[in-house]
Amino acid sequence: MAINLQKGQKVDLTKSNPGLTKIIIGLGWDVNKYDSGKEFDLDAAAFMLNAEGKVADDKYFVFYNNPKSADGSVTHTGDNRSGVGDGDDEQIIVDLAVVANSIAKISFGITIHEAKERKQNFGQVSNAYVRVLNEASGEELIRYDLGEDFSVETAVVVGELYRNNAEWKFNAIGSGYQNGLAGLCQDFGLDV
Repeated sequence: MAINLQKGQKVDLTKSNPGLTKIIIGLGWDVNKYDSGKEFDLDAAAFMLNAEGKVADDKYFVFYNNPKSADGSVTHTGDNRSGVGDGDDEQIIVDLAVVANSIAKISFGITIHEAKERKQNFGQVSNAYVRVLNEASGEELIRYDLGEDFSVETAVVVGELYRNNAEWKFNAIGSGYQNGLAGLCQDFGLDV
């Protein structure tokens, strides 16, 4: 049975699931009814961070245009441009056993593509969530529903995996940004 988290909660992942090495980070959302005349395209991304909280190399920023990390441990499965339908809209697969030792955290974000130009924000998005699944069994281990806390934000860091000694844990973040993907990239040490 999945553990449902609230914003700021942290939970053990590998200690309570012995032998767990491959997980799927499922991200989902719905778009509220709106009349902007523009398509609504949300994108998932993973930022593989060093101990200083920065992406040391662009090859450790995983998204639809760079679908696999340099060490092969993180894979983006593809860009869903509409978010239509049930289930996860985008997924990122993480092989915890091969994550480079230099990586202390993996942060997961959702951004709105061309949000400023299209006059879109997370106030027009509902039912956003992140969940962690055991890749081998498909079992949902952790779920964090973001709620309706965002109004003007164009990017949200939904959660992060982080190392704690030899184990991996998950932290429900739920932190919004008003300057979209560019803001996330700058915070994580990437040039935009």
